[in-house]
Amino acid sequence: VQLQASGGGLVQAGGSLRLSCAASGRTFSSYVMGWFRQAPGKEREFVAAIRWSAGNTYYADSVKGRFTISRDNAKNTVYLQMNSLKPEDTAVYYCAAGFGVITGRLRIAHEYDYWGQGTQVTVSS
Repeated sequence: VQLQASGGGLVQAGGSLRLSCAASGRTFSSYVMGWFRQAPGKEREFVAAIRWSAGNTYYADSVKGRFTISRDNAKNTVYLQMNSLKPEDTAVYYCAAGFGVITGRLRIAHEYDYWGQGTQVTVSS
């Protein structure tokens, strides 16, 4: 299984970025796809997740209303559209895939089986 994250960069506060996570190596219909982030000196934290088959989405309170997670079945790709970015959104963003993760645990990083390499997002004030 490979997860290839891309789309990070430097943006001013209030701007937008779209992250992509290209998944390959298996069928992901029974997986939850998640985005996590880790800022320097902080623990990895949950950002958003989507159930590949049903499309149910879940968000951290800190990004709700600003970020949107989606997936493209034909391209086997998950996206994270990030709008109204704030300096506190600065972090390395990781995509992850977890098999059969239940709703009550999809915010927990160690529930995920596969991880991408991370992409840096920097928001300047």
